[in-house]
Amino acid sequence: MEQKDLQRIKQQFSIIGNSAQLNRGIEIAVQVALTDLSVLITGESGVGKEHFPKIIHQYSARKHGPYFAVNCGAIPEGTIDSELFGHEKGAFTDAKSERKGYFEIADGGTLFLDEVGELPLSTQARLLRVLETGEFIRMGSSHVQKTNVRVVAATNLNIPQAIETGRFREDLYYRLNTVEIKVPALRERKEDIPLLFRKFVVDFAEKYRMPAIRLTDEATEMLKSYYWQGNVRQLKNVAEQISIIEQRREITPDILSHYLPVHQMHQGLALMGQHSQNAHDTYMNERELLYKVLFEMKRDMNQMKDQLSALQNHDSRAKREDELVEWEQGQIIAPSDLSLVQEIEPEVAIEEPTKDLKLADMEKDTIQRALLKNGGNRKATAIELGLSERTLYRKIKDYGL
Repeated sequence: MEQKDLQRIKQQFSIIGNSAQLNRGIEIAVQVALTDLSVLITGESGVGKEHFPKIIHQYSARKHGPYFAVNCGAIPEGTIDSELFGHEKGAFTDAKSERKGYFEIADGGTLFLDEVGELPLSTQARLLRVLETGEFIRMGSSHVQKTNVRVVAATNLNIPQAIETGRFREDLYYRLNTVEIKVPALRERKEDIPLLFRKFVVDFAEKYRMPAIRLTDEATEMLKSYYWQGNVRQLKNVAEQISIIEQRREITPDILSHYLPVHQMHQGLALMGQHSQNAHDTYMNERELLYKVLFEMKRDMNQMKDQLSALQNHDSRAKREDELVEWEQGQIIAPSDLSLVQEIEPEVAIEEPTKDLKLADMEKDTIQRALLKNGGNRKATAIELGLSERTLYRKIKDYGL
């Protein structure tokens, strides 16, 4: 398309901008207008998607037919079928008379379905039938009617994601998306921002009968670097606010900053960083996930250590309590008085011969002393030691006394 034809279309439909993406969208709209193909216009909210259906209708063979724009997101779910396909009298409580729907009154023309992604699934099924066969049925009727309507749809939703979540029919998406026109966001065509702002301030100066405001070079750069989440609609609102409120007609960055939400500035930087480092973000996400798993494992290990330590402390404390020796009336309770079963450790068994040896020496010494005391009288010695004479004789023989 020649540049002069492109500029003429922009002037006719009040389109401001010279970005390559915007120009390409206009060219596709003019080319597809000569056919009856379904067109899906995608883009963020506020980018100006409503201009392209008008271009398609104006440059098509249907330009003398009716043109209707329907905002599907603004119509309640209970009445959307009636608005699009019509209803018969008595079809529902408030249906006091029959009513034609948009598909019936737009016969021979173009129907623009804005925010088509907001349609309920039941309405999507009926819309698919109209697109494929050109037939529809009014609510409360059994009569099939024909229509010849060119459908142009628009949405700001991520339709493939909506299909995955079950919010949009995949077959309807492919039927609407015969030709797709992508409208760029305002932040993607920064060179058009000063042109749009100048157009808006001139229009508001004429509307409110006041001098037009003017931006300094620094304020213009600030305007171009802003994120503009609301796109052209937000830019227009900012231009109107400044034109009405500010007394000074020369706008500096300090003045302009009062009308630009700060959180969107930071959001713009963050999002631009995300789009430019997708691969790095994927790596970072995987590494963070790995760190998270490792930290959880470390936490579980620490918990297990604490539990084992608590059990060991409990067992040690219980053992010490069992081994306590109580004092009663100045006497020590012997271990034999306690109903405890003690295991003999190997070390204890090794020391037993030494203990037996010491007891034997003591016993020998005691018998020897008793014999000396009783002048060698074995009977008197046996009585003193509390032994039988036979046992005393055997021990004397064993000890060699």
